[in-house]
Amino acid sequence: MPNAMVEYYSAGGTIPRRRSGYGDVGRTVGWGARGRGSGVAMVLIGVGSNRGDTVATVIEAMRRLAAFASGPVRRSSLWRTSPVDCPPGSPDFINAAAAFEPRPGLTPEALLRGLKTLEAEYGREIQPVRNAPRELDLDLLVFGTETRDEPDFVLPHPRAVNRLFVLAPAEEVAPGLIWPGTGRTVAQLRRDLNSSERIDRLSLAEQS
Repeated sequence: MPNAMVEYYSAGGTIPRRRSGYGDVGRTVGWGARGRGSGVAMVLIGVGSNRGDTVATVIEAMRRLAAFASGPVRRSSLWRTSPVDCPPGSPDFINAAAAFEPRPGLTPEALLRGLKTLEAEYGREIQPVRNAPRELDLDLLVFGTETRDEPDFVLPHPRAVNRLFVLAPAEEVAPGLIWPGTGRTVAQLRRDLNSSERIDRLSLAEQS
């Protein structure tokens, strides 16, 4: 979907544009406080990579999320983050977040299958070592108010609220989103999180 509508962040706010290449992403004004209680389901996706051409992979993967959306995809800056719960010597990640309204009829299960297919297209394989370096990581963080508690599918994501590398980009695209089960917004969760993680937002030059 080369001409999907994507909303990029700039210092002046969110500007919808049709882009076929990599975007000039910065901080994103996303679903804010005005979006709370609107009744519109929102999908929040965490995107990461620490193997291969990480910047290009994350940017391209966010663009391809438009296939699951009924409207614009709002995407965050790119962040360089320290690995968490990864094998010793693992390289830093490039992380980001994307938010969108799901296309009609899309279920959390169908979206999860689509995300796993997309990961495989970028070369991700089942790793013999947990959290080993991978080309692409697509985490379904939130799907409206939907909840799941299955052995292979927990929704909302069970560890995301304790991870700064998730909340920092998520705050850019959906600061006012109330995280299911917490009663708190993404912005509040990030503000209250005490973390030793190292995260740095990439400059515009590094994101192109």
